[in-house]
Amino acid sequence: MARIAGVDLPKKKRVEYALTYIYGVGLKSSRDILAKVQISLDKRVHELSEDEISSITKEIQANYVVEGDLRKKVQMDIKALMDLGSYRGIRHRKGLPVRGQTTKNNARTRKGKKKTVGSK
Repeated sequence: MARIAGVDLPKKKRVEYALTYIYGVGLKSSRDILAKVQISLDKRVHELSEDEISSITKEIQANYVVEGDLRKKVQMDIKALMDLGSYRGIRHRKGLPVRGQTTKNNARTRKGKKKTVGSK
């Protein structure tokens, strides 16, 4: 089993799609990585040799922020917005949608379960 950046990649999938299981690596990044290390996009994960796995790992560590570091960076960015008191930071603090969505009828995922007001 191939383990890259702390993530076990599924054995049967093509490498270009398996790399997207790593947080911070999308399909475009995956294809760029494989092009740089000169590995075919059609190869399956179980067909990779140890050298190929290590070259992919080195490429990701050198040029990409992934997994724990990326999650930490995103959380720090959100915390900075909240500390600044910006509009987006306030929306994060209140647990409301941040990107301009309406909240009159929808936004239940963000707001949580309904709170009934004024039942006699």
